[in-house]
Amino acid sequence: MSRRRRKKEHEEELGESWLLPYADLMTLLLALFIVLFAASSVDAQKFQQLSRVFSGIFVGGDGPVEFEEPLEIVEQVDGTDEIENDPMEQFTDELADLKILEALKKKVDNYIQEKNYQDKFSTSLTSEGLLITINDSVLFKSGSAEVREGDKKTAKELATLLEMELPRSVIISGHTDNVPIKNSEFQSNWELSVMRAVNFMKVLLEDGKLDQRLFSAKGFGEFQPIADNNTAKGREANRRVEVLIEPYIEDKNK
Repeated sequence: MSRRRRKKEHEEELGESWLLPYADLMTLLLALFIVLFAASSVDAQKFQQLSRVFSGIFVGGDGPVEFEEPLEIVEQVDGTDEIENDPMEQFTDELADLKILEALKKKVDNYIQEKNYQDKFSTSLTSEGLLITINDSVLFKSGSAEVREGDKKTAKELATLLEMELPRSVIISGHTDNVPIKNSEFQSNWELSVMRAVNFMKVLLEDGKLDQRLFSAKGFGEFQPIADNNTAKGREANRRVEVLIEPYIEDKNK
């Protein structure tokens, strides 16, 4: 009897041992179907957009923009599925915008080269957008916020480079050196830097093709130097106006 009991118990143990791997297999299959369902929800047009962007990068562009937002699928009230925080759409928009900013930078650099304005303008791509730096010694007299008459044409020509189909925020910022200023017109470098930004912006906005709603001005005084204020050349570099072209923004007026 003991031999039959042990054999029966052993068969029962063997008979139940298949349940664990079977459950794991079903879990993996369920996960696979979820992934396939999520992938099937991706818009084919977005996929083609992403393919074109990647193609442009591999041909002549730089590295991609990283993103960390997860893919979330939510069910709407009407029963249809919608993708929230779609990483493919965000990835496509950021890469496309980066390519546009790179193309704009190349256009501005070519203009600077053709006009022999290397001492007047410099450009750089930053985490905030495309930055165009205009030296104060070119556009302003020392201690003045008025754009010189002879340089207004240069500022207006620069404005033509800001004519873009996509709406973008353009921030004009003014900067000074650390030499204190206090006269009947300006009580501090703060005021001088702000008025330089405002006056330069006014010249740009004489171009009727620019949307004035997208422009703003601000001043940093002497507190964002890019060179050593202990030398005349460094102070000259710090007296500047900068134009920041921010990444693409959605036009809320459409």
